[in-house]
Amino acid sequence: MSTITVRHLEPADLPQIHALYGELQAYGDTLQLPYQPLSHWAQKLDPTRDGFYCLVAERAGEILGQLGLDLFRHPRRKHVATIGMGVKSTARRLGVGSALLSAAIDSCERWMNVRRIEIEVYTDNKAAIALYQKHGFVIEGTCRNYAYRDGRYVDAHVMARVTD
Repeated sequence: MSTITVRHLEPADLPQIHALYGELQAYGDTLQLPYQPLSHWAQKLDPTRDGFYCLVAERAGEILGQLGLDLFRHPRRKHVATIGMGVKSTARRLGVGSALLSAAIDSCERWMNVRRIEIEVYTDNKAAIALYQKHGFVIEGTCRNYAYRDGRYVDAHVMARVTD
């Protein structure tokens, strides 16, 4: 089995990203809506957007996961970034999420002077919560009725990794 490579998103990756987030589990575990057109992803992941970075995890030409990193631009929050990510259902528990998070954390802390990385995660997404905790994120609070998913409201944790 070939290794997982993390790199920046290229325009040719968009169809595979579109397919990844078209999976029921992917849009169920994120704030994405089902049935989004490819143009939605082209706009959302636009690499020319100031302060936005998009990483993909790839193995043998197949996109296994995607992570978006948004840097805050407000003068008093320039030390903060927020992330969102998705992993292909057939690639879960293979180290894809860890590879993406490690690359994002390294970029933030060693190259972008980011000292606080934030993420929201549904409280019932135990695997994602464990992954984030493994990488130094802690739960800072819980938002009740955070999002509407599959016919009901669900809660989410706000998690952050803070480096002194």
